[in-house]
Amino acid sequence: MEKYNHTKIEKKWQKEWEKQELYKTDEESDKKKFYILDMYPYPSGEGLHVGHVVGYTATDIYTRFKRMNGFNVLHPMGWDAFGLPAENYAIKTGMHPKDTTQKTTDIFRKQIQHLGLSYDWSREISTHRPEYYRWTQWFFLLLYENGLAERKFAKVNWCESCKTVLANEQVLSGFCERCKNEIVQKNLEQWFFKITEFADALIDDLDDVDWPQSTVINQRNWIGKSEGAEIEFRIQNSEFRILVFTTRVDTLFGVTYIVLAPEHPLVAGLLQDISNKKEVEAYVKETSTKTELERTAESKEKNGVELRGVKAINPANKKEIPIFVANYVLTHYGTGAIMAVPAHDERDFEFAKKVKLSIVEVVRDKTRNSKAGGVARVYTGSGQLVNSGKFDGMDSGEAQEKILAYVKGKKKTTYKLRDWLVSRQRYWGAPIPIVYDKQGKPHSIPKEYLPWLLPTDVEFKPTGISPLAESKELRGRVENIFGKGWRPEVDTMDTFVCSSWYFFRFADPKNEKEFASHEQIKKWLPVDLYMGGAEHTVLHLMYARFFTKVLEKLKYIDFKEPFSKLRHQGMILAEDGRKMSKSLGNITNPDEIVERFGADTMRIYEMFMGPLADSKPWNTQNIMGARRFIERIWRLQIKVKNQKSSLDKNKELDTLLHQTIKKVGSDIENLKFNTAISQMMILVNALEKATVVNLSSYKILVQLVAPFAPHVAEELWQKMGGTDSVHKKEWPQFDESHIIAETYTIVVQINGKVRAKFEASTDLSEAQIKEKSLSMERIRKCLSGKKPQRIIYVFGKIVNIVV
Repeated sequence: MEKYNHTKIEKKWQKEWEKQELYKTDEESDKKKFYILDMYPYPSGEGLHVGHVVGYTATDIYTRFKRMNGFNVLHPMGWDAFGLPAENYAIKTGMHPKDTTQKTTDIFRKQIQHLGLSYDWSREISTHRPEYYRWTQWFFLLLYENGLAERKFAKVNWCESCKTVLANEQVLSGFCERCKNEIVQKNLEQWFFKITEFADALIDDLDDVDWPQSTVINQRNWIGKSEGAEIEFRIQNSEFRILVFTTRVDTLFGVTYIVLAPEHPLVAGLLQDISNKKEVEAYVKETSTKTELERTAESKEKNGVELRGVKAINPANKKEIPIFVANYVLTHYGTGAIMAVPAHDERDFEFAKKVKLSIVEVVRDKTRNSKAGGVARVYTGSGQLVNSGKFDGMDSGEAQEKILAYVKGKKKTTYKLRDWLVSRQRYWGAPIPIVYDKQGKPHSIPKEYLPWLLPTDVEFKPTGISPLAESKELRGRVENIFGKGWRPEVDTMDTFVCSSWYFFRFADPKNEKEFASHEQIKKWLPVDLYMGGAEHTVLHLMYARFFTKVLEKLKYIDFKEPFSKLRHQGMILAEDGRKMSKSLGNITNPDEIVERFGADTMRIYEMFMGPLADSKPWNTQNIMGARRFIERIWRLQIKVKNQKSSLDKNKELDTLLHQTIKKVGSDIENLKFNTAISQMMILVNALEKATVVNLSSYKILVQLVAPFAPHVAEELWQKMGGTDSVHKKEWPQFDESHIIAETYTIVVQINGKVRAKFEASTDLSEAQIKEKSLSMERIRKCLSGKKPQRIIYVFGKIVNIVV
């Protein structure tokens, strides 16, 4: 028998599969469809590392399993090629982004193919190609022409390092998620998508998806729906009113001050009536330089300035209360003003203690005997009202409605979700398909001019001004089509726009008339299984869901959610326990592992490391266990005989075979790949002990292994005389009657020590098992005539005789 040579075998079959177009989706098939999709990667210059391989291997195993179970599977791959990662790599290398993108996608594709991943490469897409971003621009115009895209002035997050605007979701604790530099606020005119109009649908439809609970919670929290009420506070001796939003009307009697956002228009309106005008103006100016995240961060000190000379009136108890401007209140959250209840809100309590304001308890925890005199702790829960006039003694729930009616407030629902900022002052992105007339009014670019091409006569390095503004070709193109004085939009689109619809394009990637035909969408969508990192729980998923809901509203599709089932693969940590990163020098390149051990070994190792969703540290030394497992399967072929063998007479081995078929199939269906491999190892151990292995049983083993180690399985299948590809064969079927063992081994103990074993028929009763145990010659000798005090029987396993 020749030695297992992974290099020879894997190259052979990868070449053969490509020649046969083995994994090309069959559009003529009448089998039930199944759409399996990985979150497509952005092709950075570093290429893949072993962490990327986890999700791709998992979906490949599942894809192969579904094909063998009679499904017509769509499993495509493409490239998220526009955006900052590709552009930054181009800047670093001095090459044009188009050239670096082509180079890096070629590297990625080659690496993926060397792993034996069964993608349908005939459907490959890349977002930087005009035939793709033509339809990204079409989506922009669809939104614009239906009132869901608008250009407006707004405070935006500006990264001075990246020289561009970032969406709120792309800012982490006040820093750019890409370059980690601090974000500043700028007031700019930008393009926004009105995702807020779909806030309720984005929340409600989460009930209908099979997603990790943590991801569902993150989506709900980001949208931040709050059901409460708007209440008006009159300003003494003024025509102005302060409108506040609250979810805790039951605490209204505990309001001891009002806080306005520094940008609130009332601040400017009240300046003439206050005695500390300069102090307030200076505070407002200082706050304007801070980002929203800086102002609201838990670690930041809450500070503010009182508007001296004006007072608000608490509508519940008619008491005068001071008005402050403070950094932790934001204009666009709620009404830009809050009622402060320091006894029942941690933030308000912190601020009140700092500036020495009164703290009045109005809701008491019914489970504790607390009193309000100098409130020492903040109680934020519901309870029984105190210090609330005629409402004393009421429960919070009842008081909410009655106090709201008493002060004539109005019920209101608010959201934390903001409209999606899509303008970017960078080169490498899809041009926004808008032009401006002589008066500066925006107009859609007619569909016949799509794709609206990205110009090439510009310097792509960021300067803070959109690079497209320097393009003579773009300006000339606009004037030639629309006339003198017309000018182009020079911002490009956020790359998340490209990834918000790519899953539709895979269904019909060559269509030149539509982003995808109705027939192909109907055939393949929604995605049945979507796999990707948990870091995308807000950004990409929210935007993709928004696009889907727009299409459903406008009658292009008849479903509401793009991804029926979503799962996240865990992170593969470096051998030092940290996240793999080029800057840390701890990346493991899969090319090196494939060359040294083989793709099949790497696939088995990564799936056997632990549960798919868990983070796991890489250990190159441990990979030898996976290699030895494959070699053991390889060596089993010398025991194979094409005839009736001991396996047919060995009922225990026959039972194990059918148990393995059942468990491996069930585990793959539930993405429990580590336990599936463990079960196959148990079967291999048993087969190694057999004198002869019959051909049909060995073929079943090869079929079970095929999704995990496709190359060696294909080679062994052919060696065993298999016709066609093993990956086209039906998944083995188990026989339930064979799974139930006819006998089991009973261990006989005396006072907990093993003294004997015997095989017992499964139809023996407990009394018969005990009787047989006592009658065994070795047991009689050990007992030496002693009478058992008790006999304990563990069904199917142990008899323990206590003397």
